[in-house]
Amino acid sequence: MTAWRLARPAYSGAMDGFTTKTPKRPGLDYLHGEAAPGHGEMMEITPRIQWIRMSLPFSLKFINVWLIEDDDGWTIVDTGMPLKETRDAWTAILDTRVTADKPLKRVIVTHMHPDHVGCAGWLCYKYGAELWMSRLEYTTCRMLISDTGREAPEAGISFYRKAGWDEEALENYRSRFGGFGRGVSKMPDSFFRLSDGDTFEMGGETWEVITGNGHSPEHACLFCPAENIVISGDQLLPRISSNVSVHPTEPAANPLLDWMSSCEKLLAHLPADVLVLPAHNEPFRGAHKRLRHLIDGHEVALTRLKQRLGEKPRKVLDTFAAIFGRKIALDEQGMATGEALAHLNCLIYRGEVKAELGHDGVTLYSLAT
Repeated sequence: MTAWRLARPAYSGAMDGFTTKTPKRPGLDYLHGEAAPGHGEMMEITPRIQWIRMSLPFSLKFINVWLIEDDDGWTIVDTGMPLKETRDAWTAILDTRVTADKPLKRVIVTHMHPDHVGCAGWLCYKYGAELWMSRLEYTTCRMLISDTGREAPEAGISFYRKAGWDEEALENYRSRFGGFGRGVSKMPDSFFRLSDGDTFEMGGETWEVITGNGHSPEHACLFCPAENIVISGDQLLPRISSNVSVHPTEPAANPLLDWMSSCEKLLAHLPADVLVLPAHNEPFRGAHKRLRHLIDGHEVALTRLKQRLGEKPRKVLDTFAAIFGRKIALDEQGMATGEALAHLNCLIYRGEVKAELGHDGVTLYSLAT
């Protein structure tokens, strides 16, 4: 999920949602200006595509979901979380507007984070709809749900101890471990796979799947060349950037390289004037400018991080000032650690930084000279 705004405007890091509303980015054309639907309300994008927002229980406040009139039925793209108010809103929409004349036939999920997939299973079971996702997003979601009720694994505790976490932070991790499954309704036992380059018919037009990595394992964007519209999920947002993190399950991963490569991929594939329907904030045009800003912003953060490491070796917690520009609260520390490690691992991959385990069991990072 996305995160919070940094003090330095050059890099709007992935944790924007925990602070005040991020201002509009210059050079972007917002389709409806400041106007947006309320919770469970609809606003027309095209005669076949409705913009709906669903409330979230954290400071991003809303997720955008899309209801598409799809010939003999309806398709939903992303779902919101399985909160009572979200289920009530979907019931009101589908029972009065949709299933009265045409059924909900499929639910497409861009990626497996709970604000996107949370209500998918409930919708599929209630309305007999198909679930469409990429394979890695579906299997990763099922894997994380299986952690519900488990104790925090030693691999995770070791991962965060090496990052410099104290016992209070580690206990917070232990108490919150396995919480993913509480934000996701029971998943269907089968799904229809979305793969990069696939095309399918929706709303009378051909749509293409463009996958990306870094924020999640195999995030699916949906591009309609005829309408010049892309449903971008969290892969391209107008005001904030998506969290890109290293997790205990793959401590040597390089998701930041994956993320920047995915941005370059979208730059090469999408028209400059494409209408972007993002998962958060407002629909906009200006995809190329925004994608370039996201890539350049991470490069600025990497440069600041190298400057910080040039002063003396640092543990992960000591790099937060260079990347985020502000103090990190305890409940933000997990996401901040993951994103800091994404930047550090990227620099290690480039041969610019090295890591050594100190005598106290905490990893220290320094410039590779």
